[in-house]
Amino acid sequence: MWSEREPGMGRASPELWQRLKPIARQMRREPTEAESALWQRLRGRRLRGVKVRRQYAIERFIVDFYAAQVGVVIEVDGPVHDFSQEHDAVRQEFLESLGLKVLRFRNEQVLRDIDSVLAEIGISFDRVAPPSPLQPGGEGKGAGGMG
Repeated sequence: MWSEREPGMGRASPELWQRLKPIARQMRREPTEAESALWQRLRGRRLRGVKVRRQYAIERFIVDFYAAQVGVVIEVDGPVHDFSQEHDAVRQEFLESLGLKVLRFRNEQVLRDIDSVLAEIGISFDRVAPPSPLQPGGEGKGAGGMG
């Protein structure tokens, strides 16, 4: 297994990581209700045996959930995203340029129908493509890790 802290894996620079780390930790300590509900169903390889990390740094972005072995990013969008659509589009375009599949769900969708959200995520996990560009063996850059 590779270490996400290995040099050359494309993670955030040490300087940037020092700025992102406290933000990611706070986001893990204070998840939204929807993030918390989804995390309880994804953690510990509970969905299709795929390891999922939460509040994970990829380059300069912190994503809600990341499944490296299948190259899937999962974002849970609350009301704040209604006002940040341009930022979200840039962020999504960047993540997709790394070869990642980005799934977006609204808070309400997760809270009201988590089973269909999990079904959609599971379908994406089942469509395992070649290795993620954020893993050894993939093309492109790697991820900064969160312990």
